[in-house]
Amino acid sequence: MKKFVSIFLLAICCVSAHATDIQRVDPPFWYAGMKNTELQIMFYGQKIAESSFSMEKYEGVTVKEVCQVENPNYLFVYLDVTAKAKPGNLTFQFKEDRKVTKREFELRPRNEKQGAMGFTPADVLYLIMPDRFANGNPDNDNLDGYIANRQGGGRHGGDLQGIMDHLDYIDDLGVTAVWLNPIQFNKGNNSHGYSISDYYLVEPRLGSNEEYCAMIDAAHAKGIKVVMDMIFNHSGSSHWWITDVPTSDWFNQNDQAVKTGERIKEQEANRGKQQQQQRQFSGYRRQQVQMPATVAEFEALPQEQKDALIRQHTHNEDALVTTTHYKWTLLDPHAPQTEKDILVQGWFSGGMPDLNQKNRHLGTYLIQNSIWWIEYSRIDGIRMDTYPYADFDFMARWCEEINNEYPDFNIVGEGWYPRNSAAGWWQGGSTVHNSDSKLKTVMDFDLTFTTQNEILKESNTSEGSEAGLFKMYECVTQDFLIPDPNYVLTFLDNHDIARFMKPGDPIWKFKQGLAFLLTTRGIPQIYYGTEIMMGVTGTDQLRADFPGGWAEDEKSAFTAEGRTPEQNESWNFASTLLNWRRTSKAVAEGKLIHYTPDNRTKCYVYARTNGEETVLVILNGSDTMRLVDMHRFSEVVKDNTKGKDVVTGEVVDLTSLVKIEPRGVYVLELSK
Repeated sequence: MKKFVSIFLLAICCVSAHATDIQRVDPPFWYAGMKNTELQIMFYGQKIAESSFSMEKYEGVTVKEVCQVENPNYLFVYLDVTAKAKPGNLTFQFKEDRKVTKREFELRPRNEKQGAMGFTPADVLYLIMPDRFANGNPDNDNLDGYIANRQGGGRHGGDLQGIMDHLDYIDDLGVTAVWLNPIQFNKGNNSHGYSISDYYLVEPRLGSNEEYCAMIDAAHAKGIKVVMDMIFNHSGSSHWWITDVPTSDWFNQNDQAVKTGERIKEQEANRGKQQQQQRQFSGYRRQQVQMPATVAEFEALPQEQKDALIRQHTHNEDALVTTTHYKWTLLDPHAPQTEKDILVQGWFSGGMPDLNQKNRHLGTYLIQNSIWWIEYSRIDGIRMDTYPYADFDFMARWCEEINNEYPDFNIVGEGWYPRNSAAGWWQGGSTVHNSDSKLKTVMDFDLTFTTQNEILKESNTSEGSEAGLFKMYECVTQDFLIPDPNYVLTFLDNHDIARFMKPGDPIWKFKQGLAFLLTTRGIPQIYYGTEIMMGVTGTDQLRADFPGGWAEDEKSAFTAEGRTPEQNESWNFASTLLNWRRTSKAVAEGKLIHYTPDNRTKCYVYARTNGEETVLVILNGSDTMRLVDMHRFSEVVKDNTKGKDVVTGEVVDLTSLVKIEPRGVYVLELSK
């Protein structure tokens, strides 16, 4: 494995050859002047807790508590860093048998760079999978024995430099923020980034901590915010905690974490057998036998197969319990506690150990890690993965502490539910939940799935057979369940679900879907490549490389010359709409007023208005041209007589029947 320089490989200052072995200090540094004056420092080293800890006198800083845990290789120290503390270096001392080890710890001044701005309904997030967007630095492709291979499911070589190289493209497109799938260290060959190996280190194959900060600075210089993806529910099995677990309750099912660490240590000791060992390590599932259709067929199976089925369906006290993913149990007033416990305490997978946020030291560690990244890198928001799988009370505390430190900051939680009732339960200020999650923004999966499933259907509002645009309208009507519908994240697709555009889909689907996404309530998110209809050719997979992101690519979709005529049509439509949206106060701040799609027009008509500006949107859900009488919409049209389509510039007369093409879309700025 190549060695790389990092602020996290810390030097040891000592006065004896036999001094305390300090291998790690987290956080690596902190900041003076934080609102929360408590600071936890985790020290790690061989039997470090057996030494005597002290701190040299430093104005404004005192030691509140020194905590030993079951594993003597860890020591947790809590400091009070008051407003009197100035930037400088604290000096910690570890004394053992008259031998003293000293370690300096930096208190930096608060970061005055732009950042922590949050994201609002005025923004549009552009979701990028860093490994699949652009390869700006081929020198970091192959590390830790893994070779980038664009034909496989592992690493392809995209990185932070590739994103920075194409910030002009992102800016020209018209989005105002980028959300990157996790950029923290993931040892191994997974490309998604959701198996964290080190919470304080950027994945070396993406770049360095310094490069991440440089990318954020460059984005901010263009007026583009940055949202960081985080995971508190679980770590990766390659996290350094696994081979030396701090406490008996650090992980849920802690004994399984210990076993995992033992397997990993055995692999490292027997690298010649690593491939075979890895197969054993990842093989938590026994060979599956298909369940027969009837009891009689079961009885007729060979005894070996019957025994296998019995083992599969019999509880084993010693076996790893993975989560059921039955997220409804948390909301269900009839669910037993055991069902909720399995969801929250079960591992997400055999390779993703479940963190126990109820552990005091771990909970504080995770919260401080978020605050450290905000202050250090100046990110503007966080998207928290697998939000319902973590401890509810801890996540509420996390949201509250982040908000107290950074009032403008925003967090969106991933809650993969197919109904908006769940979004209403999870959002802060909920009236259908007796506890406050403190979570500002939730993801609207209901609207995503409804739009994906219905938009191609012809609008039909006959009683009992609603379809097409009516279903999308019906979904939005459920906003009475959501405390603040403007703070839901809306999207057509993302890295976990099928792309919105499928092979053979017509371009009108793209235009209607994107126009709806960018003009209805909420905070829109666009998945990289959607703007060029990735998915329509049948060769563009869910996590495909962006065309032109690699030097060897024959064509680059980053330029008009490298795009097909259809891709240019979709890109131009998206860019025009997005850049218009940047300046539209009616959409960014305005109220949504929508009308039921009826059988006569089969059109979904709605307005966004802030009292001064009004935008009227008309989506034709029919395969034929429709005539739309504006009289029905007089409440929002008022005395305006015309509307200018923001994409084409066409001026539409509102005093007569409005003619709209089959499956057409108008986004009209109204005027007299």
